[in-house]
Order: sequence, then C-alpha cells, then structure tokens
Amino acid sequence: MHDLYIAPLRTAGNPKPASQPSPPASSVSPIQPSILPPVPSPPFLLRSASSVRLAASFLVRVLIARWFLDLARAMTKHTAFAADDAIAAAFTSAPAAAQPGRRFMSYPPQMARGGCRVAAAARQATDPGAAGVAAGSWPELVPRHADFDDWMEKHPSALAEFESVLAAAKGKQIVMFLDYDGTLSPIVKDPNSAVMSEEMRDAVRGVAEHFPTAIVSGRCRDKVFNFVKLAELYYAGSHGMDIKGPTAQSKHTKAKAEAVLCQPASAFLPVIDEVYRTLTARTAPIPGATVENNKFCLSVHFRCVQEEKWRALEEQVRSVLKEYPDLRLTKGRKVLEIRPSIKWDKGNALQFLLESLGFADSKNVFPIYIGDDRTDEDAFKVLRSMGQGIGILVSKIPKETSASYSLREPSEVKEFLRKLVRSK
Repeated sequence: MHDLYIAPLRTAGNPKPASQPSPPASSVSPIQPSILPPVPSPPFLLRSASSVRLAASFLVRVLIARWFLDLARAMTKHTAFAADDAIAAAFTSAPAAAQPGRRFMSYPPQMARGGCRVAAAARQATDPGAAGVAAGSWPELVPRHADFDDWMEKHPSALAEFESVLAAAKGKQIVMFLDYDGTLSPIVKDPNSAVMSEEMRDAVRGVAEHFPTAIVSGRCRDKVFNFVKLAELYYAGSHGMDIKGPTAQSKHTKAKAEAVLCQPASAFLPVIDEVYRTLTARTAPIPGATVENNKFCLSVHFRCVQEEKWRALEEQVRSVLKEYPDLRLTKGRKVLEIRPSIKWDKGNALQFLLESLGFADSKNVFPIYIGDDRTDEDAFKVLRSMGQGIGILVSKIPKETSASYSLREPSEVKEFLRKLVRSK
C-alpha cells in the first residue's frame, strides 16, 4: 500500500516555497490535490498511512465487538428455546408419530409450527386427567415434532365433520359403542362418584331408540349398569370380558341377542378374587390408593395418591403379580389394570357384539366407537382393520390414537349423540 500524499495548504502567512519537491509518481493520488479547493486543516485530519491503519484497526475492532454481541444474543435466544424444549419434553415420552387417522388414510409428516407445541402443553396442564403420567403409561401428548394443528388435521372434530360422518354411514346400519368413564361421565377422583348426568342419559336413550347401542367399559358390568340405568342397551364390562344383551325389549333386539352372555375369562374368577384381597392389604399403607374389583379384572386407582408414591405403588402391584403369571398389568389414566392373560379385549367385544347382532362380515354396517382411554385403542384398531365405521377419541389434548375423529369432552359426546338422533 502506497503512502498517501497530501500537499501542504497555502495561506497568506504560508507562501509557496521557492522549490517544492514533487512526490514520487507512483504515490500520487488519482485525485490531484491541485484541483481541490483550499480548506482549513482540521486537527483530526489524517496525514499519514499510520493514522489510516489506526482508524481501520479501530473500525475492525468495533465490527468484531458487534459480531460477538449479536452472537451472544443469538446464543441466549437459543438457550431459551432449549429450555422450552426441555419443559415440553417433560410432558411426554412418546417415541413415535401419531397413527394414521381420518378415514384410515395415511398422512405424510408435516413441519411443526412453533407455538402449537406450547398450546398443546397448556391444554395438557388444564386437563384434570392428564397431569402427571406414570412411567410407561399411555403418553398424554404426541411427540414434540407433531403439533396440535397437525393432530387435528388427522383426527378432526366429529362435530365439525358431522356431515362427512353421515355421508359415510348413508345406507348402512349404524351400531353405537360407548365407553363410560371419560366418555359418558367426567373423570373424577372417586371412581364411585362417576355419575352420568340426566342429559347424557337422555342422549344415550335417544340413540338406542334408533341404533343398537352398547356400553363397553373396564368397570364391572353390574356397576356400569347401575350408573347408566338403561335396560335396552348391551353391556360389556371388565374390558369386554363380561357381555350381556338387553334385559328390556327394543326394536333392535333379536331372540339371539336377548340371550347374549359372553364370559371368556370365567376360569380366572378365583384368582382375581385372591389377588384382590392381597392387593387391598398391600396397598393399604399408601394414602389415596384404591383397588376396585371389576369381577374379571382389577383396577388400582392412584388419582388421589401423591406423585412421589406412584412408583412405590406400582412396585407393590408388580411384586404381587410375580406370583400370578397368568395375569398381566396394563395402564390407563391414573389406573393400573390387572387382567387375565387371554386374547380378549374391547376390540374382541366389538366383534362379538356385531356377530350377535347379525352383522358378521356385513358390508352394510357402520360401527361408531367412542372412547377416551388406552384400552379403547383395541376397538379403534379393529375398525381400521375392518375398513368400516369410525373410532372417535375423547380428549382435550393430542394423543397417539388409531381413531379417525376426536371430541374434546363428554359434553361434546352428548352433542354428537343428539345430532345423530336429529339426523334420523
């Protein structure tokens, strides 16, 4: 780099010297100093290459400092997002994307949208049945890369898409299957207080007048009947292991249906009673834990148990079951389920009831199954494999499901049933 040549300025007290040395030809500025107007010489005027280098060095340092400041801000923002991801991760341990949903069609994975994950977590925080999930239980949220809008696209509201449901069922016999807890009644702390409202009972009665209707529950069949109090329905208790037809005549019942009685786990009754007594004694020291005898299965409720005691409760249950290899443990919403190790679940109950109604292998039937819990997924999967009817998951938050549609809560179930009746 050449030194910059700046000619001395001429003033009245500074006449032109007699002999002015000429600058070297290689160092003359492209803009000749002789054509510049005379200006006063400010004190900060650069007069040497070293001053130029000093200014350039200062400018570079300013730019570097600014770059580091921007980098620090970016890192701070990234840390905030990482913390947000950690909070979201605490709500879920689900390892896989949601199952294909609406009308059993596959959907390609979609890009997540930022705020929806937070909205889904907020919904989870307001759901009374979703706060705190035991290790290994049904994941309450879909994985973090799938947000609420994506989930609703795959499992749209059965109310919003009601006309589509009617169009799919046109010309076919609708058969209604309903879970009880969380579907027809709200989830409550005391299982014995899960009472159905009169409005819901009227809605179910109205549906049963037009379509064969069954209640499929994990509860003891007699207990569910005492809650619903509608004799014209089919009842499948103990997760479908105790099925009985209507005790009152309706236009949908047939001679075969009236005699329906299916109890595939009868041989397990003595074992279930023995385990019930043992579990009741072993869990007694844990405040809030209750063991419910559902005849062919047992339910250990921990909704009222302090979270730090959940693991101890599960360990107690597992230690008892080590002595009973013919029983298996599954998990639902704040409940541990003990069932016989036989291939029978709510999906099998659905198939059995369809056969009892004369719809085995029929293409003119449209089953609708509405449920909210993990055990209802067995019925949803059967419907998907049949390619007939629809499953409707009742949930305020995204969950992995094989259901085609969704409803947020029992009040929406009631409205759906009423709309179905009005459509006749």
